[in-house]
Amino acid sequence: MIETVINIADQATALVMKYYRKADLNVELKSDASPLTQADLESHAFISAELERHFPHPVVSEEASVEYAQRKTWKTLWLVDPLDGTKDFIAATDEFTINIALIQDQSPVLGVVAVPALGLLYYAARGTGAFKRDQHGNRSKIFNNRDGKDLICAESRFHASPQTIEFCRHHSIKKVLNFGSAMKLCKIAEGEIDVYPRFKPTMEWDTAAGHCILNEGGGKLMDMVTKTEMVYNKESLVNNSFIASLNSLNFT
Repeated sequence: MIETVINIADQATALVMKYYRKADLNVELKSDASPLTQADLESHAFISAELERHFPHPVVSEEASVEYAQRKTWKTLWLVDPLDGTKDFIAATDEFTINIALIQDQSPVLGVVAVPALGLLYYAARGTGAFKRDQHGNRSKIFNNRDGKDLICAESRFHASPQTIEFCRHHSIKKVLNFGSAMKLCKIAEGEIDVYPRFKPTMEWDTAAGHCILNEGGGKLMDMVTKTEMVYNKESLVNNSFIASLNSLNFT
């Protein structure tokens, strides 16, 4: 299954890269004022069609959400963000991603995060470990073996918040790195950072794929309202504030 999903992500990568750094992206604004491009729409259409062609599970995508009345009985589903970090895409920061996650019983059991402009791909399936494929096609297992000292925090490029600054001050974190989209969760699994607090709203498709990779790479994603691991296919697809970190760290 994982190789099929990786192949789908690779083909979606080729689709969105046709539009990257183009002068006219025909940017529209959605009802929540977030940007939408043709690349978002084409990636969504392709990924959804391919997942439905290969697998029996329904798809919930950023560009095609499903009412809770219909999905509340679903035990297994796909959560897809066909272009996570559209602002990064438009600003040409190279740090937008394509996120594909399989959810079972409200937990992510498979995750693929492609970083098209950097030629990177992260992936994991429950119980098998987390992996990275570099721009040369080489694959390696990733796991955060840092000791939890001299902590490094991740912050969003476009969604920075005063709460994050205060969080770092309170926990005496001196080093903060900026990454776009779902890369932040992958960077914890990879061992480049230790913690990523998020106090501004995100959606389930923003975090699900990276959450699986994080879990398999020695980390966790804790809901700051429930004080438990983040769950999915909730009545509201909006995530609560959360803290992603090494397993050995406790901020709740």
